[in-house]
Amino acid sequence: MSFSGALVQNAIYIAQQPPEWPVAFEDWERAAEEKLDPGAFGYIAGGAGAESTMRANLAAFQGWRLRPRMLTGNAVRDISVDVLGLHSPAPFFLAPVGVLSIAHEEAEVGAARAAASTGVPFLLSSAATHSIEEVAETAAPRWFQLYWVNDREICASFVRRAEEAGYGAIVITLDTLTLGWRPRDLRRAYLPFIRGEGCGQYFSDPVFTSRLDKPPEEDMLTAAAMMLATFPNLGLTWDDLDWLRGQTSLPLLVKGVLTADDARLALEHGIDGVIVSNHGGRQVDGAVAALDALVEVRDALPEAVVLMDGGIRCAADVLKAVALGADAVLIGRPYAYALAVGGQRGVEELIQNLMAEIDLGLALAGAHSIRDLDRSWLTAA
Repeated sequence: MSFSGALVQNAIYIAQQPPEWPVAFEDWERAAEEKLDPGAFGYIAGGAGAESTMRANLAAFQGWRLRPRMLTGNAVRDISVDVLGLHSPAPFFLAPVGVLSIAHEEAEVGAARAAASTGVPFLLSSAATHSIEEVAETAAPRWFQLYWVNDREICASFVRRAEEAGYGAIVITLDTLTLGWRPRDLRRAYLPFIRGEGCGQYFSDPVFTSRLDKPPEEDMLTAAAMMLATFPNLGLTWDDLDWLRGQTSLPLLVKGVLTADDARLALEHGIDGVIVSNHGGRQVDGAVAALDALVEVRDALPEAVVLMDGGIRCAADVLKAVALGADAVLIGRPYAYALAVGGQRGVEELIQNLMAEIDLGLALAGAHSIRDLDRSWLTAA
């Protein structure tokens, strides 16, 4: 499927005036900071500890340079991908970002509608304000991300609901079995779940609500506290995946893998795909950059489905990640900022512009398809 980034670019120039929407990540981030209160912006923008993992994610991309090839006859290009039966017109999906209601009142529904209108897949977070079923109504191509809480019956209920609502896979986040130390949030004592934001899956779940003496609308604080009490689950082991594998026929992916050994263990326990991620630097300060871990994981799993997130800010980042072995990448903060700036319309604009930039980057690199890229297209800086 061909997509022309030149048409998007030319439309801006032909208008002969600055575009209505931001065109680069830094512009979106600045505009979002102006829109949001400091607590909400800090929650989205911040990371763990001294935020060195966040910086490492960005720096890792600077460690590689593209090697463009000339006169390849690539007048028509294809930037689409297919992953575990999910088609995307672009080599990126919208990552599972929790508590999007702090960015914009449209929250996950707005982002999912943008996904539906563009065809780019949306991964719904367990920590969403809108429920599994509400987001399913948008008809976005979608997967569901599971935070594995310490109540198996709630986990099984979430998975069952996602399968019944037409989600195409379950993504299990492994790196957030308890919250990391996040100074930006701690300085402001900012935790949106206390106010009931990000609790939509729980407050709509029959198993969770059966544990309450009063429904959430009558006693929000107690319901939120009970939701938070289910969260720490550091006792999990790889063997627990065998139980989860038995709960659904959907493909299972694990998110948060940063080593080859863990990637191999995931496949040994029936997992269908691995997402290399350090949670955008929000969990372990001083951790390996996601892009660096991608190289190790892809070398260990040459034939498996491998995606990655962490530090994706522009088309060059996407091209480098795919060349290093990612079947697709996930973007998080960029679309969260776009949602903050303009709701659904902002996310649609971000998706369109990133697709245009990727297509132009692919054109100028000399490739016919995003799937042509491998390490021969890169050199170490």
